[in-house]
Amino acid sequence: MDAIEREEALGRLIDLALAEDLGPGDATAAALALDAVAAAGAIRAKQAGVVSGLAVAERVFATVDPAIVWEAALADGRPVEPGSIVARLRGAAASLLAAERVALNFLQHLSGVATLTARFAAQVAGSGVAILDTRKTTPGQRWLEKEAVLHGGGGNHRQGLYDALMIKENHAVAAGGLGEAIRRARARAVPGIALIVEARDLAEVESALQAGVTRILLDNFTPARAREAAARIQAYNREQPGARGGPIAVEVSGGITLETIADHAQPGIDYISIGALTHSAPALDFSLEFAP
Repeated sequence: MDAIEREEALGRLIDLALAEDLGPGDATAAALALDAVAAAGAIRAKQAGVVSGLAVAERVFATVDPAIVWEAALADGRPVEPGSIVARLRGAAASLLAAERVALNFLQHLSGVATLTARFAAQVAGSGVAILDTRKTTPGQRWLEKEAVLHGGGGNHRQGLYDALMIKENHAVAAGGLGEAIRRARARAVPGIALIVEARDLAEVESALQAGVTRILLDNFTPARAREAAARIQAYNREQPGARGGPIAVEVSGGITLETIADHAQPGIDYISIGALTHSAPALDFSLEFAP
């Protein structure tokens, strides 16, 4: 998605969210005649974490009323403490109130993703293991959530089904076995595109090695089994330097938590992918407070 496509996608997403919340208009603000009332306020963090989504929140306010003045107090990816001001705003009270909830919803969710990612990344700091997201994202918000993962110090797995070949269990079943699935994929692969294979046991690891894939994903392996598989893959990489374009990378995934991730971040593991970064991140609380 290029910059123009991103702007268009964000515009559509914001329009949908505002239509859902505003409907024909803010009944309370209209009853109080707040269109003619000037207001100023600040968005504050109510919890410690990592902020993400400031540009989205700014766009929400600008969509509601281009006359609103937005002044960011810090940048996405920065840590916040309770009471930290992340942005200051000025404009008509009715306009600020019309945009408030939608803007905060985006900001809270995306900051929650960034914060959870940062917590996972802190658990593996110094190990050389990279934390990755997955495709388990909110429909329509994947690219925003994947940006939030980057703000939290993680990395992005494939963006979708189109930018990597990834053979999972159902692919292998449909193709008649893992070996046949890999053979077909290699025969039709686009040059330069990664070929990732999900392995459920050491036998499938061996099959993937002999096929010369780009990366092997160890699915639901215990730390001990992952250590054994990683050692075998490392041995293969030493025996076959430069085979199929370079060493085979190792990824682990499946049920990994903040409490268990350190056990998985062991020598020979390059990536740990975690669906919870996007599908289970608790929101980071923010509020918009008007000045008296």
